[in-house]
Amino acid sequence: MILNYSSFICPICGSRLFILDNTYRCFKGHSFDKAKQGYVNLLLQGGSGKRHGDDKLMVMARRSFLEKGYYDKLRDEINEIIGEGYTVLDSGCGEGYYTAKFSENNKVLGIDISKDAIKYAASRCKNSEFAVASISSLPIENNSIDKVVAIFSPDAPSEFSRVLKTEGRLITATPMENHLFELKTAVYDKPYSNPKPNLQKQGFEVLNTYEVKYKIKLDNTEDIINLFKMTPYYYKTSAEDQEKLTKLCSLTTSLEFIITEYEKEPSL
Repeated sequence: MILNYSSFICPICGSRLFILDNTYRCFKGHSFDKAKQGYVNLLLQGGSGKRHGDDKLMVMARRSFLEKGYYDKLRDEINEIIGEGYTVLDSGCGEGYYTAKFSENNKVLGIDISKDAIKYAASRCKNSEFAVASISSLPIENNSIDKVVAIFSPDAPSEFSRVLKTEGRLITATPMENHLFELKTAVYDKPYSNPKPNLQKQGFEVLNTYEVKYKIKLDNTEDIINLFKMTPYYYKTSAEDQEKLTKLCSLTTSLEFIITEYEKEPSL
């Protein structure tokens, strides 16, 4: 029998997984059901019952907003930097907006800790493989990935270095100081700029940086609110301040990102 091997490994024993009877299995007897949307949950559950990652509200807001094309310039720039013909890990892939583009010319694995996000991603990108998993413990073999992409997602340099091949590349996207400043001005009495990104990362050397700066005009209240729900500010903002956005029907705001391309440092 020819086995259909997965690109993921067992989170319990580290053995390679294969897919049989709609179940991910390893030769040591561990198994994980494949969801109807096509993803597998490889997140080892603790006893807290806590929801992990972005909730459905944030995922739906981001999906609705990104489908309008507002972040296409950023997505396309990252896709060009990645290139073609690589094995790519989209770390913190969310609902698959970026993953879908990257997978047009690459083999892409998507990881996110949010089951709500992965459901959308797996339904959208049928030619990629997705798993619910923690970035701090990636269910991926050592030295098996050409390029890791981390867009506004948590940092795990030691794990990224572990899964990347020799001279593998890490590509990150980070908000710059004035990103969404006009949106914050509409919400807060005293808006503040973002801290300057720290580009140094242990185990990696900075090869290139690319700045992507442009303005977008949002011409309806729904898009304005959805953009705000995508940000980490949303759940930290009072209901009174959030209410200010419901009175806006138009807003022009800055999008400012820095894309950093790193090379994995050689092991000593």
